[in-house]
Amino acid sequence: MKIGDYQLANPLILAPMAGITDKPFRELCFKLGAGMTVSEMCSSNPKVWQSSKSTHRMTHTEEAGISSVQIAGSDPQEMALAAQFNVEQGAQIIDINMGCPAKKVNKKLAGSALLQHPDLVKQILDSVVSAVDVPVTLKIRTGWDTDNRNGVDIAKLAQDAGIASLAVHGRTRACLYKGFAEYDTIRAIKQAISIPVVANGDITSPEKASEVLDYTGADAIMIGRGAQGNPWIFREINHYLTTGQKLAPVPHTEVRDTLLNHVHALHQFYGDFLGVRIARKHIGWYLKEQRNELRQELFKIETAEEQLAVLERIFTDKIN
Repeated sequence: MKIGDYQLANPLILAPMAGITDKPFRELCFKLGAGMTVSEMCSSNPKVWQSSKSTHRMTHTEEAGISSVQIAGSDPQEMALAAQFNVEQGAQIIDINMGCPAKKVNKKLAGSALLQHPDLVKQILDSVVSAVDVPVTLKIRTGWDTDNRNGVDIAKLAQDAGIASLAVHGRTRACLYKGFAEYDTIRAIKQAISIPVVANGDITSPEKASEVLDYTGADAIMIGRGAQGNPWIFREINHYLTTGQKLAPVPHTEVRDTLLNHVHALHQFYGDFLGVRIARKHIGWYLKEQRNELRQELFKIETAEEQLAVLERIFTDKIN
C-alpha cells in the first residue's frame, strides 16, 4: 500500500477519530502495528487555530511513522489554507473529511453532508490538491442515505482531482454508526477506480479484516472503534494476515503496562488536569469488562497520581 511516495509498512490504518486519535494514541497504535495513523480532524476555520484544542491537534512534528492529518470544512479556499498550514506544521499527507456524520459538523455543510453536493466536493478537492505538494487523501461514506449511495460517483471525482487514496466507511451519513456496515459499495468503488481504496467499518477482529479485504478487493483497511481500548488489534490482524494464525490473548501484565504508559502519556501531553479527564474514556474502553462501580470510581478521580495508582492496584489484584 503506497500513498504518493509513502510506503506503508502494512495495509492497516488507524482511522481519524475526533477526541480520540491524539498524538499519544497514534504513537501507541503505530508501536503496536498500525501501518499508518491519521490525526483527529482539524478545522479549516483559521479563527480557531490558536485555541488549546487546535494547538494540540495541529502539532505534527516528531510523529511516529507517516504524519497524515485530516482537515474538515466546506469552503474550498479555507480548506486549501488549512492544508497549507498543516503541511507547514509537519503534515506529510493531508486527508479530507467527507465522512463524519456528526450533527455539529454536518450543519456547517462539512463532513458527510458534502456528499449531497458533488459540485462543491469537486471544488474542495481541486482546491486542496492544487494547494499543497504532499499527497492528498479523502475519506467518505457510501452516500447520504440508503436511497442515495453515490460513493462510486464521488470516488470518480476524487480520482479525477488527483486524490492519492480513498477511504470508504461502509455506512451512509443517515446510518450514523447504527446497524452493520455494508461492503458492496466499497467493492463497487474499488472496481470503478484505479487509485488505492481503503475499507472501513465494523472491522473488529483478524477474521473480519481478512474477509473485508478479500470481499472488497481493497488495498488496505482502516480501523476506528475497533481500536478503542484494544490497540493490539493491529498486531493481531497483521499476524493473522501474514501467517493465517491467531495470536494468544494479550497477557494481563502487558495490558497493565500499556494502559499505565498510555495514561501517563496523556497526562504529559495535556497536563495533569486535562490529561486525567481525557484518560477517563480510554480507561473505560480498556476496562469495559470490569464491573461498573469500579469504572465509576475511576471516573471520579481528579489527580494524575491517584489515577495511575488506582489503575496499578486494580491490575496487581487481578494478576495476583
